[in-house]
Order: sequence, then C-alpha cells, then structure tokens
Amino acid sequence: MADVTLGMVLEARERLKSIVRHTDLVPSRILSIPGKREVTLKTECLQLTGSFKVRGAYNMISHLPLHQRESGVIAASAGNHAQGVALAAQAFHINSTIVMPEGAPLAKIAATRDLGAEVVLHGLSFDDAMERARQIQMETGATFVHAFNDPLVVAGQGSIGLEIMDDSLNQIDTVVVPVGGGGMISGIAVAIKELHPNVRIIGVQAAGCPSMVKSMKKGEPTKIKSAATVADGIAVKAPGDLTYALCQKYVDQVVTVDEDEIANAILMLLEKCKIVAEGAGAVSVAAVMQEKFDTRGKICCVISGGNIDVTTLQLILDRGLMKAGRLTKVNTMIQDRPGRLHRLLAVISDAGANVVSIRHDRTNMQGGIGLAMLELVLETNHQQHLNDVLVAMQANGYKIL
Repeated sequence: MADVTLGMVLEARERLKSIVRHTDLVPSRILSIPGKREVTLKTECLQLTGSFKVRGAYNMISHLPLHQRESGVIAASAGNHAQGVALAAQAFHINSTIVMPEGAPLAKIAATRDLGAEVVLHGLSFDDAMERARQIQMETGATFVHAFNDPLVVAGQGSIGLEIMDDSLNQIDTVVVPVGGGGMISGIAVAIKELHPNVRIIGVQAAGCPSMVKSMKKGEPTKIKSAATVADGIAVKAPGDLTYALCQKYVDQVVTVDEDEIANAILMLLEKCKIVAEGAGAVSVAAVMQEKFDTRGKICCVISGGNIDVTTLQLILDRGLMKAGRLTKVNTMIQDRPGRLHRLLAVISDAGANVVSIRHDRTNMQGGIGLAMLELVLETNHQQHLNDVLVAMQANGYKIL
C-alpha cells in the first residue's frame, strides 16, 4: 500500500497555488466560549466549485503522463468530487466522465455538467456509483480518479492543514474535520501531525453513516450496510485501506452527530455566521456545538463544502427551526362563525408570535357541526416563547390538539 508523506503534501501545495483559493480562517464568536474555547472556521465552502475536493483531484490529475491524459479520466462521486475532477480535467483539456448516484442533489449534477463532464447517474448510493464507474473504466481505459483512497488525492487535501497552521501562526490546539471516506482528514492529519504532533485531530461522521468509526473500533476497514444521512457528501459506506491506515496512525478521535444536530449547525452557520454549509460541511461545527469531545483550547472547524440544494436547505432550515421551537404546527378548534378566527389571531399576536400559514377545515369529522379545525404554523423566538403562546391560547379557551 502506498503511503502519504509530508513531502508529498508540501509538493501538492506548490502545484495548487495557481489553481485553488487559499480560503480564509474566520473567527467565530458564537461558537467560542470565553475562558474555555476559541473557535475559527476554515471556509472551504468558499473554495472553487464550493468544496475542498478540487485540491486532491487537481493534484492527482496534474501528475498524469500525456498518454493517460489522452484516454480521459473517470470518477464516482456524490457531487463535490465530481466538480473537482471536472474542473481539473477542464484545466488540462482532458475528457471526464463522472458517475453519480441517482439521488445526487440536482445542483451538484448541473454544476458538474457545466464544467464539461459527462455525467452518468447510477444506483442509490456512492458505492453503487463507484461500482459502475469501475465498469466504465475497464471498458474505456480512462484513468480512475478516486475520491479519497489515492495518495496524490490525499496529499492535495493535506494542503488544507498547512494553510490552517500557517494562518493561525501555529496556535491551533485541535482541528475538527468531516469524515466520509477519509481522504481529507488523512491529508490534514499527515500535514499537521508531522509538523505539530501535539495538535489533536478530531474526525466527525454522520450517525447515519459511521463507517470510519466502526472501522477504527474493529481494527480494519469495515463496510456498513446502509448510509442514511442528509450529509450526502460524507455518506460513504467504507473507508479506503489507505485512508483507514492513516487515520489509525494520526487521528486522535472520530465522533458522530445525528441529523437534528447537523440541521442545527447548518441553521446556526447560516443565521449567525452568514456561511452556507452543506450537511457534510457542517458536521464539524455540530460536534463542537454538542461538545462531542473535549472542546477546550483553540479549535479550528473545517467547513468542507457549501454545495447544498436549495430545496434541501429549506427542509433542513424548517427542521432546525422546529427543533429550536421557532417554527411549530399547532392544531386547534374554533367555532365556525364570523369573527372567531380574528379573535384567535389576536390572542396569538398579543403573545408576540407570527402566523406563517393557516389551514382552515370546516368539514373535519373530528370537530363536529359548527366547529372548524385549524392548522396553524407559528413562528416564535425560542422554545419558552412557544410555550408562552400555547399557554395564552389555552387560557383563552383554545384547546391544543
């Protein structure tokens, strides 16, 4: 098995200077706690193509000899690696084919095609897409650009670690990194641990796809049966043998966050930090918010990508608002007479809540003759405010159903 060295990461950084953005390291007051922790965000969501993936893809493709370039490249991806490969191939005037799961976000599919790649949709997961990509590679002779289990890809992602330490003046204690197949965290860990062995490297996976967590517990690369998470960018059922070995050697801990925690992190980043992050990009922040590890000291969270479908973003935001008690559906009954709805709305308004929508059903059998069922969507400031609104409704004779 090939290895990844600090020298490879340093060399990759030089190759990437002309193509990638040196993304900002942004302080986060909302995540920091005075006297306990100081948090900064590595904004790879603002990288070319909207994620870190272009680093590894470009580094790998830049090493291809001319005869391999003529045969084109092929890759499997849930979306971000697809765009990274497509952009790198475009830079070298190489044909690219990308196999993506049929359920990949439409925005990622469109962006990949816009970069000149031929997109093939196959299967329901990244692993299904990978199997089909391998078949096409055998048929066409194109060079396969692995999303994570390739030394040059890992080395390219490692340039993130060098930038973090340079921009922080080597003052970071812990780097928190999203983990799917393990390519990014492996590269970052090599870069940082070889130069600063006391810096902790913490990986974060979605609880619905904890392949690296299970692999590290078992002591070998392990494939899980299913991958169900909104963080599609890290929904990888099994790490590579290379990335697993590097994680075992360099990574201090890998934790998981659930779907509600991911949604809350996306909402917080958008509302408080003005940063758009996809599910995979937000897991590092979710782990800090929920204190899944010892969060003392100076922490850097890698926001790995921002390529989130607008429809998915709306669903996630609604879920996060509901979880926080800021957006709630409330069912009640009113007498089906003129002015009765106005009275209810006055009670809600006086309690400081906003009515987002109303569904008025006069035919609901549960209510009986002369009553109408109402489904209200209310916007409130927080959970206690919602509780106060419900108490006010009940005090005025409205039963919460």
